[in-house]
Amino acid sequence: MIFNLGSINADHFYRVPHLPTPGETLVAQDFTTGLGGKGANQSVAAAQAGSKVTHIGSVGPDGIWTVDALKRFGVDVNHVMQVDVPTAHAIINIDENGENAIVIFPGANLNQSLTQLETALDAAKRGDTLLLQNETNLQAEAAQMARERGLFIVYSAAPFSSEAVKAVAPFVDLLVMNDIEAKQLMTSLRASLQDLPISRVLVTHGAAGADWIQDDSTQHCPAFPVDPIDTTGAGDCFVGFVAAGLDQGMSPSVAMQLGAAASALQVQKAGTADAIPSRTQVDAFLDQSE
Repeated sequence: MIFNLGSINADHFYRVPHLPTPGETLVAQDFTTGLGGKGANQSVAAAQAGSKVTHIGSVGPDGIWTVDALKRFGVDVNHVMQVDVPTAHAIINIDENGENAIVIFPGANLNQSLTQLETALDAAKRGDTLLLQNETNLQAEAAQMARERGLFIVYSAAPFSSEAVKAVAPFVDLLVMNDIEAKQLMTSLRASLQDLPISRVLVTHGAAGADWIQDDSTQHCPAFPVDPIDTTGAGDCFVGFVAAGLDQGMSPSVAMQLGAAASALQVQKAGTADAIPSRTQVDAFLDQSE
């Protein structure tokens, strides 16, 4: 089973001819709104991959629809609470090549409850998984609680903060970063990834695939070549499917392949959580790719 202390955002997508430059005003070619946030995306991905997922989070009075959306994807939302702060939202500009530029208002994501967190994790069993990202408060507290309960802790170090990584590092079993975040961390700590006090590190490289680093060895998983429409949330889709694969007893290499297939399908649709494919679609894609 997977627990996720994660962000919940209302994503506002603007399709633009190119990403704005300083001082430039652009006319958007299209506008849509959907469920997002690194936490919500990962919960949806893990649930779509076939794992049982409990989301722990907060929304404002304006965000009830996001909770309903999580529930429709099969995520347990009994530990998502309503607070008197606006729901987090993201402004996402997407250019013609599928690249994006994002501004996030954290809102209710920074108003998590320690009591709510404890109540949720009291239902966890040794060997369950906890997902964390750097878009909520109480990350270190959640990681420590999870470690005491014997959970496998996966931390996505995004948006990157070396201080946030240092706070959770003593409790983390799998640290997930993209290549830019990995370089930032190595510069901050003046150390290599192999020197980190974390037994497993997963580094994503977008279209260049991903690397699983453990015990002085690296397993590389190539990405599937596709023509992307929107790359927003592809990393979250990958992480959610990888976490679900590990939760279901897969080896890291097989779990990464599952995640790579899922993200390849996800980037061929517009949106974040709404673009995440089902396990049936991912399995069919893998069968066709053999």
